[in-house]
Amino acid sequence: MTIPFYCLLAGAILPYVWATTSTMIRKKEFGALDNNNPRVQAAKMAPGPGTRAYSAQMNAWEALALFTPAVVPAHLFDPGSTLAPILALAWLGCRVLHGVFYLADIATPRSAMFAMGMLSS
Repeated sequence: MTIPFYCLLAGAILPYVWATTSTMIRKKEFGALDNNNPRVQAAKMAPGPGTRAYSAQMNAWEALALFTPAVVPAHLFDPGSTLAPILALAWLGCRVLHGVFYLADIATPRSAMFAMGMLSS
């Protein structure tokens, strides 16, 4: 497996990290999880870390929609590329920092990581 594919795998795990964080905060806020309507319950969360973690999760899923079709052709057509691993590692670093900045409520660096991650794709 190539570095871009490992980055893709790590990127696919990130939404679950943010979802777990959001779920823990949601459980603390409401006392119990509403497994019948988790999105409705998430929408009722007070503004703060829980909603930011939920937003980071949603954004992480969306970022995969652009990164995945960038990685697959790069691997198929030029698996020995020296640029693809650099861009993939940059994307992964940006995505991790994006989520961290989202949770920490640091908007400008978060937006910068989003933009740099998109450019890396």
